[in-house]
Amino acid sequence: MPTGKNLYFASDFHLGANSYASSREREDRIIRWLDTIRDDVAELFLMGDVFDFWFEYKTVVPKGYIRFLGKLAQLTDAGVKLYLFKGNHDMWMFDYFVQEFGATIITNELEIERGGKKFYLHHGDGLGPGDRFYKFLKKFFRSKVCQWLFARLHPNLGVGIANAWSRQSRIAGANDAEKVQHQQEWLESYSLEVLKNRHFNYFIFGHRHLPLDISLPDNSRYVNLGEWVNYNTYAVFDGVDLKLKWFEASPKPSPKEMA
Repeated sequence: MPTGKNLYFASDFHLGANSYASSREREDRIIRWLDTIRDDVAELFLMGDVFDFWFEYKTVVPKGYIRFLGKLAQLTDAGVKLYLFKGNHDMWMFDYFVQEFGATIITNELEIERGGKKFYLHHGDGLGPGDRFYKFLKKFFRSKVCQWLFARLHPNLGVGIANAWSRQSRIAGANDAEKVQHQQEWLESYSLEVLKNRHFNYFIFGHRHLPLDISLPDNSRYVNLGEWVNYNTYAVFDGVDLKLKWFEASPKPSPKEMA
């Protein structure tokens, strides 16, 4: 990676979630963050659920987010490498961001090495034990048959159905924090399983909506990027170390600390 340049990781913006006003406020906050990192970012990893819903018809994409998309265009035009991960809310990304920004679309995991450190990157959905029903749904929703059928719907109907479905899965940090108090974090469990066969310095995920930085065996760490409704958290790698940070907010106690 270039000297003086960093890797930045963020997840779960959920643009479009809740009201238009709250989504716009969140969009403006994200743009302010992108402005603060533009001089030292080499690669930007947006690791899923950037949008609360996204589907690319052949000639139509969801309206809105123009300021955010414009900022991404500024960054990529300046040479920043952009990676967009498919989350469970925006898994129907196809080639729009590739054509507009030269982005790399990541469907599942991405393994990279930077500064002599190995990274395992994934949105986090469908990993670890249990949740068989969601894993079945994920496989179906990502199938070409499902995508073809959905594309046959008029956008007004298709987006309306998708938004109604999306509202059933809202950010609830307090409930998730309570779960962590009573059971091992499932993405931590998944990371430990991977470590049995292969070593990574960092496992970075989103999806859980909880900012977490957990030490694992063999000098490895599991970092969850949290989300931008309650926490405004992201991670930065400067070529030596990875740090979990808060933007325009004081760090809040992690669920592990509250246990």
